[in-house]
Amino acid sequence: MIFDQSDDDEYVGPPVDAEMIRQAEDVLQVRLPKSYVDLLSLQNGGVLRNRCFPTEFPTSWARDHICVDVIRGIGGEEGVEIVSADMIDEWEYPDIGVVFGVTPSAGHDTVMLDYSECGPLGEPAVAYIDEDRVPRRLASSFAEFVSGLVSCRTFGEDED
Repeated sequence: MIFDQSDDDEYVGPPVDAEMIRQAEDVLQVRLPKSYVDLLSLQNGGVLRNRCFPTEFPTSWARDHICVDVIRGIGGEEGVEIVSADMIDEWEYPDIGVVFGVTPSAGHDTVMLDYSECGPLGEPAVAYIDEDRVPRRLASSFAEFVSGLVSCRTFGEDED
């Protein structure tokens, strides 16, 4: 399972159904990637078990990786359709798509579905947004991003 089965369920939304997906897509004005929707049908967001993603570029977090604590789901108080636009405004992220990742910096950086090349109905890439607000591609798709997550121990860090 991709998610940590801890007692902390602040980021776990209600069970996903087709109407919730349609409503989220209407609010966000994009088609969510099938791999993201499929993951949310198993568990609607939550704390990740493997939280690090290797990078080929240095970040404010580390020279060779980022850390993502949570993947946001849809619905509920923390759903992407509820918080993404506000986060883009508040943190001055580039308006390239949907904020879905929660990082340990609590807003100074983030991870987004990037629709800038594919348009709102295409398959978005996944981009890391650092403090300089320049999108840097992490993966060509959400599925590739999820499959690239590794234990933070890989980088000599604790999992907590």
